Amino acid sequence: MTGGARQQRLPLEGVRVLELGNYIAAPSAGRLLADFGAEVIKIERESGDELRNWRLYAGETSMLFRTINRNKKSMVLDLRTEEGREDVRTLAGHCDVVLENFRPGTLEKWGLGPDELSRDNPELIIVRISAFGQTGPYAERPGFAAVAEAYGGFRELVGDPDRPPVRTGVSIGDSIAGLYGAFGAVMALYEGLRRRDAAAEPLPVADRIVDVALHEAIFSMMESLIPDLGAYGVRRERTGGRMQGIAPSNAYVCGDGFSVVISGNADGIFGGYMRAIGRHDLAADPDLADNDGRWRRRDEIDDAIGEWTGARTRDQVLAELETAGVPAGPIYTAADIVADPQYVARNMIQEFEVDAGGAEPARVGFPGVVPVLGGKSLPIRSLGPEIGEHTEEIRARFLRPGPG
Repeated sequence: MTGGARQQRLPLEGVRVLELGNYIAAPSAGRLLADFGAEVIKIERESGDELRNWRLYAGETSMLFRTINRNKKSMVLDLRTEEGREDVRTLAGHCDVVLENFRPGTLEKWGLGPDELSRDNPELIIVRISAFGQTGPYAERPGFAAVAEAYGGFRELVGDPDRPPVRTGVSIGDSIAGLYGAFGAVMALYEGLRRRDAAAEPLPVADRIVDVALHEAIFSMMESLIPDLGAYGVRRERTGGRMQGIAPSNAYVCGDGFSVVISGNADGIFGGYMRAIGRHDLAADPDLADNDGRWRRRDEIDDAIGEWTGARTRDQVLAELETAGVPAGPIYTAADIVADPQYVARNMIQEFEVDAGGAEPARVGFPGVVPVLGGKSLPIRSLGPEIGEHTEEIRARFLRPGPG
């Protein structure tokens, strides 16, 4: 597997991370840290992270695993044995951050709680990601992102009002928790630098734990869900392709079967939008001059827009709206994204030769690094590794006497 050439010094070079995590949440945090230069050592059991088999259509390792675990090193250890647990404690002494997403109490049961992991490293940062956090009456409950999305209020708002709630097409709860985990790690690293500059004592272990709950990560994305209830007695409801209280902003089908999203809800845009679709009557209607009035008549407005888009191709719709200064865009498929010049210009699709189960390696595009530094995505240094690919290298550096 090959990728783009290294172009610049990365901001997290010199930071070392020990990842004790399966699936998506903690590994997503590890991916973000690795993307920007941290050395991330991923510990796997002999059979590997379960993610290796998720959406595995051919070959031995899924593209999902290759994506989430890019830029990392894989080491096999058996945490069911005392030898494996002692190796983890030793490795933690050489790391700046430990990431984990086990059920609360699991690491403590194995003798790998924060105190033990900090045995040789009083500045170690420990990022713990779980369904409900490390404290509270639900702390010991198991739970995946789907359950967290329900508890966080997210699922209640996804879908059409006359149908049961649905889920999004990605594990959004895990991914958002991973973002918070990475942010918490960097925040704690910065605090550690400040304390060292001030010659202050290391923080006690309790203050070096970053506690990320999946349901709270989702809840934090829910904008004014709770304040709207408390202030106005408003209970947010599912609105399909619309956003509650905002109009017109929706998805519309074009005459060629493609769909577009049009966000013409700003007061200064609405009049020009309606004139662009030939509805001068709606543009001039004083009842529609503000968002409250438009929301009350949202069905009428959406019907007018849908009639207009249905008589044109997607390209015609987008061209006319661009001329009118109305924000709009196509609803992309994966193939659309790969072909789009904006993604290409910012190096957001990076190709690698990878085993996809065929007789020869396939050239496969992978999503680039976000956020962008220097005008383009940083190059991906390597895809998710083979099981235990770096075990001997890491043993030689940290678990045997010798240089390094």
